Amino acid sequence: MIDFKQSIIDLITDTSSNLPPDVRKAIKAAQKQETDGTRASLALETIATNIDMACDISGPICQDTGMPTFFIHTPVGANQIEMKKWIREAISESTKSGKLRENSVDSLTGKNSGNNLGIGTPIMHWEQWENNDEIEVKLILKGGGCENKNIQYSLPMELDHVGKAGRNLDGIRKCILHAVWQAQGHGCAIGAVGVCVGGDRTSGYEHAKMQLFRTIDDINPISELAELENYILENANKLKIGTMGFGGNSTLIGCKVGVQNRLPASFFVSVAYDCWAFRRQGVILDAKTGKIKRWLYKEDAPVITMGKKDGIALTGNEIVLNTPITEEKIRSLKVGDVVLINGKMFTGRDAIHAHLMTHEPPVDLNGQILYHCGPVTIKQNNQWKITAAGPTTSSREEPYQADIIKKFGVRAVIGKGGMGKKTLAALKEHGAVYLNAIGGAAQYYAQCITSVDGVDLEEFGLPEAMWHLSVKNFPAIVTMDAHGNSLHADIEKISGQELTTFAQPVF
Repeated sequence: MIDFKQSIIDLITDTSSNLPPDVRKAIKAAQKQETDGTRASLALETIATNIDMACDISGPICQDTGMPTFFIHTPVGANQIEMKKWIREAISESTKSGKLRENSVDSLTGKNSGNNLGIGTPIMHWEQWENNDEIEVKLILKGGGCENKNIQYSLPMELDHVGKAGRNLDGIRKCILHAVWQAQGHGCAIGAVGVCVGGDRTSGYEHAKMQLFRTIDDINPISELAELENYILENANKLKIGTMGFGGNSTLIGCKVGVQNRLPASFFVSVAYDCWAFRRQGVILDAKTGKIKRWLYKEDAPVITMGKKDGIALTGNEIVLNTPITEEKIRSLKVGDVVLINGKMFTGRDAIHAHLMTHEPPVDLNGQILYHCGPVTIKQNNQWKITAAGPTTSSREEPYQADIIKKFGVRAVIGKGGMGKKTLAALKEHGAVYLNAIGGAAQYYAQCITSVDGVDLEEFGLPEAMWHLSVKNFPAIVTMDAHGNSLHADIEKISGQELTTFAQPVF
């Protein structure tokens, strides 16, 4: 099995940097549904360009390379102990080379292992099969933003906007639509859902995630579920949540439903939400050498080009923000404005926000921008380089953000998915804005970084450290302004009203 570890490294690299053809086709179709010049269209064009950039340089499509989860079939008698060792070595080497972000954190101490290894990391599911000549290895990289929008329902129950969901196909339908609605822009729509009907709380989630290994264009062999999948795919887009929760005609690109037997007392509907950066790939290996014989999610045709050759077209109406930013400039902005940022910005995620509640910042944040981002970083010739730098989900910082804006004079916060009422009130009171970057567009935003000028609080782990960045023409959209307006609140309300129209039974 001399080639096994290298085959796993190749699988990790391709999964992290390249979307499979069925996902590319679905995103292409979604682009055609949006009107040029809209927020949704701009977001999708940024996503498309980012996909091309990641593929060209074999870099991470999204900076959150997720929890590596393997599903492996081996012949009877195969040495799984050795294969586990080689997979762990492949994970460590892929992290060192920047194909994976350092994502494995001790849940008690908060310490990052630095190599994506630890208790329960990576996840490996093993099963034997009767094929003695081949090994099948499937990998999914599902980031924290979409993982946090997974949801499990225990029927019967009452759901917001759709009412009672019973133990039948119609109740399942309501659960799936509700799952799409509650994700909003936090899970980086446009997304896909894997669903398990039945099982227990553990097996339900696992089986739901396994549905994401089905191709988007396959047909469910169970006719009732095939009909349900088609219904959800068609009608979820009527919620008008749109890409990144900006509103629009495309919200979902895939729905795959599986079923398991259950206990009489339990009826779970488990939903695994995945983002547009739908990173799953698989290989068939020679059981003797470990060499790749074929890929599972590739076609003979060349990779589909996603973006326009000349990149994202600017309209000339973009507003340039040079840091530090004055309160007067901030209060002149309104929801919907597209800005281009030049100058300094500083990253800050969960650990930084918690730290700033009781400590002074290591830099002067007055008039500056705080970027909710945990980049992929590598050190070359004693210099830091950021290879992927998209936004993280901002809602996690809601308990802290208003206080930090007030204490330190932060003028803008960049993230994805929006924030809540407390932050919105602070933006209005203190003269600040929330800027929505395009979730997952890690390569696109990395190209906007002209230099890494320093790093503080490395003890939190590299994704959680405060990085000092210089940027040029870094694009974002004002989605919460200093006048009390929030696009996120508006879209949630509008889509909730649309969801109400699906309350009546269908199945």
